[in-house]
Amino acid sequence: MERPKSISSVHKSRNMAAAKNGLIILIIVLFHFVGVIGFSSSVTHDIFLQLVPFHLLLMLGCIIYSHNGINGNFWVFVVIIYLLGFWVEWFGVHTGLIFGNYSYGETLGLKLFDIPLLIGVNWFLLIYATGVSMQRYMFKTVFGRVIAGALLLVILDFLIEPVAQEQDQWQWEGYKVPFSNYMGWFLASAVMLYVFEAVKFKRQSMVAPVFLLTQFIFFVVLHWI
Repeated sequence: MERPKSISSVHKSRNMAAAKNGLIILIIVLFHFVGVIGFSSSVTHDIFLQLVPFHLLLMLGCIIYSHNGINGNFWVFVVIIYLLGFWVEWFGVHTGLIFGNYSYGETLGLKLFDIPLLIGVNWFLLIYATGVSMQRYMFKTVFGRVIAGALLLVILDFLIEPVAQEQDQWQWEGYKVPFSNYMGWFLASAVMLYVFEAVKFKRQSMVAPVFLLTQFIFFVVLHWI
């Protein structure tokens, strides 16, 4: 029979987890802060554009490492959201439906079928961070969390769009973001957030909500610089 853990060992485990999450939060905040400085300077702007893919991969590592209870279900969720995110972008780019008429630039790196391979990573980061945040702080019902989370991501996309075009992450036809883009973001986000809810992860740490808040601050600052 497995012996129960002592109170001291439980406290030690919690302290180690808190220290780990604190370090991850520090990395997330620090790299976004450095990013703001780098993009704000004409001297370093182009260099930081080349670092965008590496920044996304670093954030992916931080979020995965912070997850409490990594198991098969977690990896299935990662793959599903990555593939859904990639597919919805492929369909959007090649049909003009869902979001509108747009195309990807070179900033996000290597492409497959004209879609950056990292776009699925970006969708995973945003959906996971929003899903965790909604479960920690918002409605008790799945429906409420999905709708609130999707609306929150639409607001974030509103902040992202001008920065993304300036950085050549993607470009809209006529440089004008259509209303259909925000409707598409809402619907795509709602579907993926429902998948998040279906997996039923245990309560997570503050890392993901901090990442989401940092994204908002990052794009607000770049939007007004």
